[in-house]
Amino acid sequence: MIKLIKILLLINFGVFLLFFQTAIAVEKLKIGLLIPMTGSNKQIGQSIIKAVSLAVKDIDNNSIEIYPKDTASRPNQALKSAFELKQMGIKIVIGPVFYENLTYLDEMKDLTFISLTNKTLDLPQNVISAGINSTSQFSTIKKFLEREDIKRTIFLTPIQEYEFEIKKGMKDSKINIFKDYEYNTEPTNLTKQIEEITKYKIRKQNLEDEIKRIKNSDDPNKEKKIKRLEKRYTIGNLNFDAVVIADFDESLKSVTTSLLYTDVQPKNKYFITLNQWFDESLLRETDVQPIYYPSINKENFDNFKIKYFNAFNEDPSHLSLLSYDLVGLIYYLSFNSDLYNLNKLFKRQNSFKGKIGIFDIKNNKINHRLNFYKIENKELIKIF
Repeated sequence: MIKLIKILLLINFGVFLLFFQTAIAVEKLKIGLLIPMTGSNKQIGQSIIKAVSLAVKDIDNNSIEIYPKDTASRPNQALKSAFELKQMGIKIVIGPVFYENLTYLDEMKDLTFISLTNKTLDLPQNVISAGINSTSQFSTIKKFLEREDIKRTIFLTPIQEYEFEIKKGMKDSKINIFKDYEYNTEPTNLTKQIEEITKYKIRKQNLEDEIKRIKNSDDPNKEKKIKRLEKRYTIGNLNFDAVVIADFDESLKSVTTSLLYTDVQPKNKYFITLNQWFDESLLRETDVQPIYYPSINKENFDNFKIKYFNAFNEDPSHLSLLSYDLVGLIYYLSFNSDLYNLNKLFKRQNSFKGKIGIFDIKNNKINHRLNFYKIENKELIKIF
């Protein structure tokens, strides 16, 4: 009888051990990583791998396993690597980085891809854009305009490949548009277009006419008045209170320079642009200050940069920070669903707080609640 009990206990323990080992295997959170590991963009891929390893270390849970695969920044290689991840039983993937590499991924219907792109148009159904999209940015700008009670805002959008993304963001955010203009980024055409938008020639002619009128008048103070007018460039009110410039880098600076040339001053009209990722060169552009823009939480980004630098002795990119947060996001969502149905959680309404800020998830879309900043007197100032 005692032997029989021992045998039964051994069998039960064996069943328990088998169940326990199976449970551990099932609970493993396998995350694919589709990144450029070769080619001209391999440094981006390397920085993402480092950021993801930091996230896994900080979460401190042995159940997370990361499986990097190379896209080589080519759509066909991205598909090949995605198929390899599928063969490994992986269901959720961070990546690809670039929009162009999403082309064939709708063939991998059993996989959910959280891409680092900020483009949202024409995505395959199994791809979720996690970048700082235009809707998130315009929603934040809208909040600022309403807070400051700015009624008449004109929008300047370059004729570029991302033009339709900008239009979608404006529409989805339901931002109040006074007038909307598109412009050619070629310098000569740009200046001419800004002149027309700001009615520069009319305002300049108004000044010349006023100086001429006073000169021909009997006004005893006409010399003083003329000297005062000669210091000006134009006369006449502009019919807008703020200008939103959907541009970046040198092209953004060309637009602001053209606005200054046409006597539109940031001290009198709000200059607002899109997320500049804290471009330090704007701190030196004192003529166009104050200038405003939405972005991620600067304090959190700075803290992440210190953490990353201490670990790898190099500075991270904003894609590194986004990758770090996405590991945390997937880990968080895994508590609310079994690993084979994680994709369903991106259809429900969820929110997640990461280093970038708060992710709002709904209907296979990720939007970000951004902060709002201004640069004035060579300083970056947080508005909200």
